[in-house]
Amino acid sequence: MSDAREPGLLVDDVSVGYGPVRALRGVTLEVPSGSVVAVLGGNGAGKTTLLRAVSRTLGFHGGAVTSGTVDFGGRRIGGMSADRVVAAGVCQVPEGRRVFARMTVADNLRAGALGSHGSRAAKAAALRRVHELFPVLADRAQQRAGLLSGGEQQMLAVGRALMAAPKLLLLDEPSLGLAPLMAARIADTIREINAQGVSVLLVEQNAALALRLASHAYVLEVGEITLHGRADELAGSDEVRRRYLGVVDETAASDAAAATGGSAHTPTLSRWGGTR
Repeated sequence: MSDAREPGLLVDDVSVGYGPVRALRGVTLEVPSGSVVAVLGGNGAGKTTLLRAVSRTLGFHGGAVTSGTVDFGGRRIGGMSADRVVAAGVCQVPEGRRVFARMTVADNLRAGALGSHGSRAAKAAALRRVHELFPVLADRAQQRAGLLSGGEQQMLAVGRALMAAPKLLLLDEPSLGLAPLMAARIADTIREINAQGVSVLLVEQNAALALRLASHAYVLEVGEITLHGRADELAGSDEVRRRYLGVVDETAASDAAAATGGSAHTPTLSRWGGTR
């Protein structure tokens, strides 16, 4: 699935530890340039740790890569500081949005541009792009970010990352806690961002949504990749449908749909016990 024209992200045999605890074990995955790749897995599987290993933010959480390499755009980024990774074109949107609640929307977006080495004109163009994607952020530029709704804060978190003009966007549970309509709007935005040439590595608890957005997907369980392939193939896999899409028995699901006069409902990925 590699793209010979322009190297994307390559995580090669990466292991991560938090002190004596091994959180990832020999993880290998690829995000070809211009693609959307999804990572599925239960709570505690190591999905957030994987994103932190790419963005070089593990050290802020007491973790470290113990083996393996991370390359982006043909360059080794595994030894870079987090700010240099941003400058190289990789930005992460963390789970839980984590906007600067007491700062205005406009100041949050300005903060996102601090990691960019672009000119003033380039930063102005990035701001216009964010406002085109999320008009509400322009309308509420002087409002404190903490007063936005959950969906609007997610828009702001994504917009803040886009201010650094990334080539690769790392999204950690972007639909978590959002109403279905708002989650659908976020999904549409991810498609539009990708259509504009930005690659996406998507960690998402809504497995059905993730598999619709992605071209390729990986299943991460207890720190190891246990399954990967084309997203449409994984969506049709009995194991994935049972464990992540909530389909236990096709006949029973069809009967239930017929009984209710509708189609079978696909629940979101259950969040297993444990911590990340």
